[in-house]
Amino acid sequence: MNHILKGTLDGQSVKLDASTRETLYDTSFYGRPMDNYLELTLIEAAYLTYKNRVIVTREDKDLDFEDLMCESSRREGNFEVKYIVYKDLRERGYFIKPGVTDFRVYPRGGKPGKTPSKYFIHVLSERQPVPLTDLVHQVRTAASVRKELVMAVVDEESDITYYGASLRTMKGDMRPASTDTAIRATLLEDRVMVWDSHSSDLLHKHHLFGKPLDETRLQLSLVEAAYLQEKNIIEITDSLGEQPLTPVEFSDTSTTVETGFPIKLAVYRTLRDAGMVVKTGYKFGNHFRVYKKVDASVGMKHSEFLVHALDSDHVFSLPQLSRAVRLANSVRKQMVFAWQSGNNIVFLELGRMKM
Repeated sequence: MNHILKGTLDGQSVKLDASTRETLYDTSFYGRPMDNYLELTLIEAAYLTYKNRVIVTREDKDLDFEDLMCESSRREGNFEVKYIVYKDLRERGYFIKPGVTDFRVYPRGGKPGKTPSKYFIHVLSERQPVPLTDLVHQVRTAASVRKELVMAVVDEESDITYYGASLRTMKGDMRPASTDTAIRATLLEDRVMVWDSHSSDLLHKHHLFGKPLDETRLQLSLVEAAYLQEKNIIEITDSLGEQPLTPVEFSDTSTTVETGFPIKLAVYRTLRDAGMVVKTGYKFGNHFRVYKKVDASVGMKHSEFLVHALDSDHVFSLPQLSRAVRLANSVRKQMVFAWQSGNNIVFLELGRMKM
């Protein structure tokens, strides 16, 4: 039977005699060696108490696992949720240490002090709202030291779902659309019509814009029409056929139809300018489905991405995020969120992962 070691609760840590280093740190990498003692985090101490390897005392009273969990939850926010994740990762064979997010985790076979950590783990309860700005800060913090950010979301039954999160670039291989003269088009109400067959074929069959209404005419969505108008490929008039609408006038009109139109257009523009084919993602509950490249002679088969445009002050609901990622994964697509930052559109990819 292993000898049970004693430690003393001190603020937000537990201190053990320096002689425990060989037993706890040198072989299993629990704690942080100090000059004359070994310091455990509250989570490490709780786990070692559960494993009957440590007894923690406070004011000369031994704390059992229940006592220590209750005391720790009063001293450290989100403690029980972090403990659930810590225990899960430890029992999967990972070495895990405190980090600038919540934990840093070493690759299988890696050891603290000998191998760089691979993941930064950010622990969340399913009930916690997650501001986009906070999540991006965590992603950039991890990326700045070449780590992968993993969100560990604990549901109300204490099951854990792990999500990988990373900023990414979006790039495709399609040639930009071009035409000798602007194509005549008409804004009806919430879509734009191209009337002649030659122009319809050029836009749809060669550049993959819109959807045919019939053998002659082409329907364009508002974002497609706005993009083509910006590129001077189409000229849009209203249903009266009077003076062409300026891009500002068309954008203002479109915004009355769809309140999120400006950010949706900004994301669409960035993706199209990057050589990607962008079509509606409505059937998947998102703004766009996106292809890196499409052979126009074959038609559109399988898109690689679902992209959803967000306001920069967006706050994620984790159940909603879970639904979006699960749906994307179920149809073999990557879930990407996009928003405006300064003059740029930033893309964040989220996907379920196995640890």
